[in-house]
Amino acid sequence: MANDILVIEDDPGIARIVRLYLERDGHSVTTAGDGVSGLNAARADNPDLIVLDLMLPKLDGMSVCRALRQESDVPIIMATARVDEDDRLAGLDLGADDYIVKPFSPRELAARVRAVLRRTSRQSALDPSFVEYDGIAIDFRKQTVIRGDERPSLTPTEFRLLAMLATQPGRPFSRDQIIEGVFGYDFDGYDRTVDVHIANLRRKIEPDVRKPRYVQTVHGVGYRFGDA
Repeated sequence: MANDILVIEDDPGIARIVRLYLERDGHSVTTAGDGVSGLNAARADNPDLIVLDLMLPKLDGMSVCRALRQESDVPIIMATARVDEDDRLAGLDLGADDYIVKPFSPRELAARVRAVLRRTSRQSALDPSFVEYDGIAIDFRKQTVIRGDERPSLTPTEFRLLAMLATQPGRPFSRDQIIEGVFGYDFDGYDRTVDVHIANLRRKIEPDVRKPRYVQTVHGVGYRFGDA
């Protein structure tokens, strides 16, 4: 299935190669060479996925990601030349769904794009289709969450994480199980990545993040949804 992909990358050579490989996979690809034009293109074209460089002129990738997450749940793969763990976690903390470190193989990026799109499309097949628990309602088909009068806006990764936990209330999941179920076998991640997404999810759905009602920590194991 063809998807519309936006590549925001200021290096014309990299953008051209990435576009070539993604088009070989059957996707329709547009490119933008700076953060401002990339943000405008994302708003105008409503792509299915965005490949976002971190170091961009006019508006950096972190700022673009922050702006998009205030108005969209489009999957974002962040490309960064920074190898420090805190830098990568900062991108995930802003709502990026995956990251890839430069220099990268265009084949690897194409594989990551396929993986993120697969994980996003699988969400529509979740069963059950609706869960209601202690004041929160989760509609898996519409990918919406309602808590009281609020409708928290979750990223695709945050929703997949919530869905994995909420479809089996009370069952504890280890971080390794979450990485496998939410990010996939091909995810090159680590435990702190899970913790960052859990923290982001709690900020959006918990009445009090200091005393989580929905996403609870199971010490020595991982996390669960609701009480055992």
